[in-house]
Amino acid sequence: MSKILWVDLEMTGLNPATDRILEVAAIITDWDFEVIDTFEVIIKQSPEVLAQMPPEVEKMHKKSGLTDKIAGGLSEKVAEKELLKFIDKHFTDSTQVLLAGNSIHQDRRFIRKYWPSVDSRLHYRMLDVSAWKVVFANKFKIKSSKKSSHRAIDDITESINELQTYLTHIKTK
Repeated sequence: MSKILWVDLEMTGLNPATDRILEVAAIITDWDFEVIDTFEVIIKQSPEVLAQMPPEVEKMHKKSGLTDKIAGGLSEKVAEKELLKFIDKHFTDSTQVLLAGNSIHQDRRFIRKYWPSVDSRLHYRMLDVSAWKVVFANKFKIKSSKKSSHRAIDDITESINELQTYLTHIKTK
């Protein structure tokens, strides 16, 4: 695995059985965390789907400006195809792609449910920055602060920077 696929989703809530994806962003990096390419798509959802958002989620997406952009977004199927094209551009068909991000297991649950063709390209292992956060905060009392803008591309950039912060504390030979 010579590259990493960093992904962040913004959703109407945290339950893939009832909630939907509103935004996806991806960044491809090498293992020095140099950005190779970026991808961003807003997903159009019906007023009925948006009306189901919990008030705190609705407020968060309104504050970030995401809510105002949803009407002009792509369909979920088109977004899936575009993300798959982005992945295929950087990873060969035989390559299982390492998915990375903060609490990436949560995003993976939505990918698995709504975008099975993307999920089939992903390796079973994931690079979850939140696991590093738990270890460094509890074992070493080292914390990395994040702004949490709740826009997907910003959240990924912060995740990459957060992991780099933790790695500065590791001694190499």
